[in-house]
Amino acid sequence: MKKELTIFDNPENVKRLRKGFYVALVLVLVAEFFVDMHGYFSVEHFFGFYAVYGFISYVFLIFTAKFLRTILMRKEDYYDK
Repeated sequence: MKKELTIFDNPENVKRLRKGFYVALVLVLVAEFFVDMHGYFSVEHFFGFYAVYGFISYVFLIFTAKFLRTILMRKEDYYDK
């Protein structure tokens, strides 16, 4: 059976997507100069706070998922009994 290729199998497409994500990140950080953030806490007024907060939240979710996988994952032959 022939494996069907997707858009992510071509390394050139992956490079383009990565560059696009970097450009989007820079545009969001530049937009922060022009948008008045109405934060409730004083820490929210620091430049790049929301980017750092989002990154830390993302890393926390990844580590939580990896930890929960060790607890919730069944053995490979669990349903063969």
